[in-house]
Amino acid sequence: MRAIRVHSFGGPEVLRLDEVPKPVPAEGQVLVRVLATSVNPIDWKLREGMLREIPLPFIPGADFCGTVEGLGPSVTQFKRGDEVFGYVSGGADAEYLVAPESAIAPRPKTLDALQAAAVPLAGLTAWQGLFDHGKLARGENVLILGASGGVGSIAVQLAKDAGAHVAGTAHGDEIELIRKLGADDAIDYGKYRFEDVAKDVDVCLDLVGGDFQRRAFDVVKKGGRLVSTVQSPDEELARARGIEAKMMFTRPRGDELRELAARIDAGKLKISIVTVLPLERASEAEELNRSHRVTGKIVLRVAA
Repeated sequence: MRAIRVHSFGGPEVLRLDEVPKPVPAEGQVLVRVLATSVNPIDWKLREGMLREIPLPFIPGADFCGTVEGLGPSVTQFKRGDEVFGYVSGGADAEYLVAPESAIAPRPKTLDALQAAAVPLAGLTAWQGLFDHGKLARGENVLILGASGGVGSIAVQLAKDAGAHVAGTAHGDEIELIRKLGADDAIDYGKYRFEDVAKDVDVCLDLVGGDFQRRAFDVVKKGGRLVSTVQSPDEELARARGIEAKMMFTRPRGDELRELAARIDAGKLKISIVTVLPLERASEAEELNRSHRVTGKIVLRVAA
């Protein structure tokens, strides 16, 4: 099968399109013929050596949508031919992959394969940040730092659907985007300090880090929660403010993918794709993602 592989840590030039053996599903695993995968920041970060303990060569890619081609022992929820989507910790930039049965879910009925491939990692990150870690409840105030990106745009919609008052930061033309997605307070960080708008925040989902995260401590109220996907919060400052603050790591969860699919099919969650490229142009896709020049998802078409 064809697969993108990283043979050494470095820039986009280290990505190669190789012929490699098709994987075989083990106990509790599903073999998926990949139709599409999407690009996330973790892809180029791993390529550059953020986690150098990863054995080389490796196949990058976390998001995927495809069809079930084979079943390992003890798999009961899926059958051959099922259309599925999911999230794995690597291996999606290939024509086939194996995934735990618990990491996949039926593809949303209202999305095609390209659209569905854009959902899993961003959707699960938003869901877990808001609900598993943030414990967001109806009527609470939520602040989303970096609301126009892949995770942020989904988080705005999920928080609004959950009955929260949603404030989000963005810039320029992105302001109208997050407003259309449901943000009650769309804050242009190039013009305003978010502290002057967002007050008494119950949950802050930090997708930016740095100075934004530090300043968020000034608006999260005592007893509130700050969840970051990018940087460990200052524990001493959190204790002093009476805030629960943590960094989260996204976990594969098929049950939560089903929740996301239900909202998509009900018209409560929209997915934005801006660029579709073939698998062999993975290096270009990663660099486009790294440039932050796009607000929607970048998808790689794997199968014709």
